[in-house]
Amino acid sequence: MRPIEILITSDRAQVSAKLADNMAARALAEMLPLNIQMRDHLRQEKTGVLPSALPGGDRQAEFSAGTLGLWGDRDFVIYYRAGHVPAPGIVILGHVQGDLSLFDNSDGVTISLRRAD
Repeated sequence: MRPIEILITSDRAQVSAKLADNMAARALAEMLPLNIQMRDHLRQEKTGVLPSALPGGDRQAEFSAGTLGLWGDRDFVIYYRAGHVPAPGIVILGHVQGDLSLFDNSDGVTISLRRAD
C-alpha cells in the first residue's frame, strides 16, 4: 500500500507530508480535510487539538525535525526541531517533506490538512 500524502497549508506556505502506516495515521486521514489552530510549544513544535481522539499505537520518545506526532489522543504535533518527549511518548503520524521554516517561529498559525490528490 502506498503511503498517504497530505498537504499542510497556512496563509504563508504549503508543505507536503507522508503519513505513517499505522491505525492513528489512517484515522487522521479519514478526518481530512481539517483546519487546526496551532500554537508554539517549547520552540520545537507546533501543537493543536484534533476534533476527536485518534487510536493509540506504539509510542516513542525521540523525534526528528519534520515528524508529525500524536501526544495523548487528540494533540496533533508538528516538530520543526529534533528532540525527545517524556513518557509515554508520541505516536508517529508521518513526516513533512520540505521546508519547515513555516513552523520555526514562536507565532501561532492556523493550518489546513487535506489529502494531496
